[in-house]
Amino acid sequence: MTTFAIGGQGSGDFKETSARVQLFHVVTRNSLGLLTPDAFTQANPPVVTTLAYVSTTLASIVKAGVLGGSVAMTRPDYGNNYIGGPNSASYAAGCKPVGIFLNDSLGNAYENTPGVASGRGPYVCGSGSCVGLAIYETKNQLGNTGSAGAALTYNVGDLVFCSPNGLITNLVSDAYEIQVGGYTAAYTSTHAPPTVMGVVKCAPDANSSLLVIDLRV
Repeated sequence: MTTFAIGGQGSGDFKETSARVQLFHVVTRNSLGLLTPDAFTQANPPVVTTLAYVSTTLASIVKAGVLGGSVAMTRPDYGNNYIGGPNSASYAAGCKPVGIFLNDSLGNAYENTPGVASGRGPYVCGSGSCVGLAIYETKNQLGNTGSAGAALTYNVGDLVFCSPNGLITNLVSDAYEIQVGGYTAAYTSTHAPPTVMGVVKCAPDANSSLLVIDLRV
């Protein structure tokens, strides 16, 4: 039995759900928007694949497609009203984070697969939504601030962003939107700030590996 840092108990470190996100408070479950074809086929991780830079939370994941707990993004490269994970072919200015996916797009064995059937992927959004994430970045990916591959530490109050791999990160220089146009220098105030996905409410610790954030999208 695991005692959760913000109250409550659960066996298995709150990993019993079929997805990789624990919902505590939800403002909106949004299912508007069609999933892109690569939302069912992308590798995990999809963009930054150098092993030394890959999040340890993805270590045991071999499933393709967007994952519950990853960031839902607009995908104008596919057309109007499409969402998916990050564009793995090139950083695109129109790809903006809009929420956190609730389910794996391909579903799970012995369950219904509504994503495949409907072509839609619901995501949670709305300022005030509070979610616990089992997948998030654990390393500096691009080395723009500090050393690439260095471990990240999350603290209560950190602002978090969408990484190039479509996961939450607290390193602003690693934000997907900062990389648009091939920008690789350290983030400065002269560049448009990336979308703030949320604020860390409970950082991973010895009691739970979940990263809990209050959403701001």
